[in-house]
Amino acid sequence: MKWQGGKQSDNFEDRRGMSGGQKLTLGGIGGVIVLIVGFLMGGDPAQLLQQAQNMGAGTEQTGEPREISAEEQQLTDFSRTVLSSTEAVWTNLFTQQLNKNYTPTTLVVYDGGTETNGCGLGKASYGPFYCPGDQKIYLDLTFNQELTTKFGAKGEFALAYVIAHEVGHHIQQLVGLLPETNGMRGKMSEAENNKISVMTELQADFYAGVWAHHVNEMSDIKIDYNDIMDGMAAAEAVGDDKLQTEAQGYAVPDSFTHGTSAQRRAWFKKGYDSGDMRTGNTFKDPSLQ
Repeated sequence: MKWQGGKQSDNFEDRRGMSGGQKLTLGGIGGVIVLIVGFLMGGDPAQLLQQAQNMGAGTEQTGEPREISAEEQQLTDFSRTVLSSTEAVWTNLFTQQLNKNYTPTTLVVYDGGTETNGCGLGKASYGPFYCPGDQKIYLDLTFNQELTTKFGAKGEFALAYVIAHEVGHHIQQLVGLLPETNGMRGKMSEAENNKISVMTELQADFYAGVWAHHVNEMSDIKIDYNDIMDGMAAAEAVGDDKLQTEAQGYAVPDSFTHGTSAQRRAWFKKGYDSGDMRTGNTFKDPSLQ
């Protein structure tokens, strides 16, 4: 993967060294239903949704950005370059395939925990996540190490896939999918909510594949066959069936919220093969109903 010297996105916030804490307020987000949509959240999305509602939007940030190491700087440069590539690709595709304008998301890097506007207190334990309330992606860069040591996803492209997946959730917000599904969640059973979550996550994997299809042509980043294989391996590494089996010795399909390893790999590949964001409607795929 060649990315050094590529354009870096200015849609970036560095909150490392700043601590986010809950500030007790009345009202919070009230009756507005929001959802933290994550690459690998540390729990049931419905429970995180309830936590966000209970905590409300009243959080405060203290401290100053800290000095970062050379390794952290490289990861920062990499993340901003990948984000810039998503901006280039999706700006083009929104015009070509949807006849619409693309509004970029912002990447927030932080340590441990940080405030969000509409999704409560974000935590590194959720993994990278997208908050529809403020349309920002939140990433603790220590997750890059977890990709290799905990999940066995290797290569630089694994983190690029993660960022592209979260941008996929931003696409869903822009086209109106997340507001629609969030509005449905309070009327559904837990099993139905989980099914909606799986379809949402698999579509974000599909969009990551669409980005990978066009990235060489439309941005400064250059990838090859090995990078695509690393991306599919990363998608496979974080399937619900794999993670549950490793954690408890067995998998419970009704509790899946992100999709199986085979599904995540397949939808990323489908996006990469087609390059057409209009062909990834997971919500109408018979196999996911």
